Amino acid sequence: MLLLMLCIAHRHAVISPQDPVLRIGSSLTASCSLSPDLGLHASTLFWTLNGLRLSGSSYSVVSSGVLSVTLHRLNGSQQQSGDNLVCHGADGRVLAGSCLYVGMPPEKPVNLTCLSRNTKDLSCRWSVGGPGETHIRTKYTLKYKLRWHGKEKECEDYGSGEQRYSCYIPHNIALFTPYQIWVEATNQLGSATSDITTLDILDVVTTDPPANVQVSRVGDLDDQLTVRWSSPPELKDVLFQAKYQIRYRLEDSADWKVVDDVGNLTSCRLAGLQPGTVYFVQVRCNPVGIFGSRKAGIWSDWSHPTAASTPSSEHPGFFLSGSCDPKPGQQNSTLRRELKQFFGWVRKHAYGCSGMSIKLYDQWRVWLQKSHKARNQVGKRNLPPSPNTQTAASVS
Repeated sequence: MLLLMLCIAHRHAVISPQDPVLRIGSSLTASCSLSPDLGLHASTLFWTLNGLRLSGSSYSVVSSGVLSVTLHRLNGSQQQSGDNLVCHGADGRVLAGSCLYVGMPPEKPVNLTCLSRNTKDLSCRWSVGGPGETHIRTKYTLKYKLRWHGKEKECEDYGSGEQRYSCYIPHNIALFTPYQIWVEATNQLGSATSDITTLDILDVVTTDPPANVQVSRVGDLDDQLTVRWSSPPELKDVLFQAKYQIRYRLEDSADWKVVDDVGNLTSCRLAGLQPGTVYFVQVRCNPVGIFGSRKAGIWSDWSHPTAASTPSSEHPGFFLSGSCDPKPGQQNSTLRRELKQFFGWVRKHAYGCSGMSIKLYDQWRVWLQKSHKARNQVGKRNLPPSPNTQTAASVS
């Protein structure tokens, strides 16, 4: 366990240089000068670094009251508060101390990106340059100003932990005027500045997740669920064209399936699901063209998971692809067979174009499920079980 020690100075002895700042790989010669009042001889003293006694071969008795130590090829400081170099008397008592700051100057911060939630604020993050470890405390300051006018400002709300290379500007954000934003890194060995990022707030807008996400069954259909949601409320007065994505997973699975082709709809039917199964569903939003911006929006976070279950069924379903609007070429042979069945059924049960609706499709799906169930029951009574028997009817 690394012990943190306070840098100590004693009025009867002093270490020189005091609290030096050095680059990794440097050498240092430090001396401990005694006051005559102590009545000690330098040859009786010893040195420690972070609590570990240094070899006597690195000592040099300069005079009766001065003992020096030389350290070669110094490694980076083990703690940002500095490594503790201490001069001790023969009995172990501390006579004087100094903090060594050994590290590297900061490198230029990189990958500065920002986003604005609902056009109300601005959040920026960046990465440290190079290896990123300077071993001594480095301060990062995010600065910004309006491109053509306005004075330079500093961000004040910095993250911590894993988010320490980030800063949040909560209010007073200007629209329709580009910002210049950069990050300055400074420590005791030097400083570095990132490239300047120029951005328009309207080009980096994201939203809150869609609200009121609801997932419900589609009548007795055992392989489908309907998802409905509301547009992000914070953007209700802003001109934009939203795009939505849905993802869903089985209750006992960590693998999400994503539906990309929802467009600007606020409802979607998921098909091809497993009967009698609990699904978790989430929705997110991408605000496209905020106030006429030509840049793509930034996806929001996903909404909180909403759970729903499909009805149970005794037959392996006749499934459609899990998509709101299948793209050309995505339909599989099962879908083509099912559509052929559907249109054949429509010719017998529908009259006129008005009969072609999603409600009619739902009626047919219920009829199809009942038909399969009836066939299964007949098959179980009249036929011996076979592992290769399929309950889904084949239509040529």
